[in-house]
Amino acid sequence: MPGVPSLTEGTGVRGDVRDARGWASACQRYDTLDSKGAVMKRREFITLLGSAAAGWPLAASAQQSRIPVIGVLGFENPAFVAGFHQGLAEAGYVSGQNVSIEFRWADNLGSMPRLAAELVGRGVDVIVTTGSPYAAVAAKAATSTIPIVFVLAENPVQYGLVTILSRPGGNVTGLSLLTTDLSGKRLNLLLELAPQATAIAYLSVASGGALFEERKDDMLAAGRALGREIIVLEARGFDFEAAFKTLLDKQARALIVGDFTVFQAYRDQIVQLAVVHRIPTMYASRDYVVDGGLMSYEAKAVGAGSRQVARDYVGPILKGAKPADLPVHVQLTKFELVLNLRTAKMLDLTIPRMLFAAATELID
Repeated sequence: MPGVPSLTEGTGVRGDVRDARGWASACQRYDTLDSKGAVMKRREFITLLGSAAAGWPLAASAQQSRIPVIGVLGFENPAFVAGFHQGLAEAGYVSGQNVSIEFRWADNLGSMPRLAAELVGRGVDVIVTTGSPYAAVAAKAATSTIPIVFVLAENPVQYGLVTILSRPGGNVTGLSLLTTDLSGKRLNLLLELAPQATAIAYLSVASGGALFEERKDDMLAAGRALGREIIVLEARGFDFEAAFKTLLDKQARALIVGDFTVFQAYRDQIVQLAVVHRIPTMYASRDYVVDGGLMSYEAKAVGAGSRQVARDYVGPILKGAKPADLPVHVQLTKFELVLNLRTAKMLDLTIPRMLFAAATELID
């Protein structure tokens, strides 16, 4: 009948009564219907309105509910991700269920500001940075309101991230692994295996950043203290073959690979080049030695690292805690020396008894 509302799902009266405004409109339209021509009785109409009204709070709640989003910025690190998920679970959050995680992995330091801006534009609820202090620096430059949680092997005060560890203030806090410079110790240990090396190459990222200058200066100082020449090799464009060609041209007899997280993505290539050219090499991470590298010496956190960050910082922040009220935690450290016995044999190197005894792990 003309003028009679349809009962099709999502249209007419049933569609109209999905919200309060529709209810009022439907009531007005019902009142205009001729009693003989109405297609439903008043009791049926009231029942329909009642069932629809019951669903309004649920619909409004569904529209208002939104799972929080965590942004992660830095250099890719599967071990970090695994620990982070575990810590989130301990804080009551499971990715894909009640929280979402967006990763922004950088290829180089120069891409950090752009990736940080992407996360801010995405409207994430918290930004977690890892792998480089410059990830945290880029995040802080991109926002002064979104909470930022860092995991650093450096002093956050030095990079302007916080002013006081116990009272960080602002929107930045996190976990710091403060250690003394390891350049001298790494060089000493390498020379135990290659005592004849008077010229040692140092593989670094390309120049231009404060981190490069700081670590290069530390390495040069360690070389001077031990009477060794340090040849700095810059892996421009991550062209490691060119860097090793320079190493051979300058007749370096040993190599120290700089402690740069971005090198992890090229770990296999670096290890292979060192073995092929028979260069005794010291690495900054056990991962290289597991992949066939000769030796590594590193400071490891006594604790959970990324797991602790997720559990003790990200979880509370998602529940309403303010970064300014969460002190920066400084983790205790232990030092690990890892040796690959098979690689040492391949390079015809004899491991001194004292070095053998000092190793925390032997890989065969």
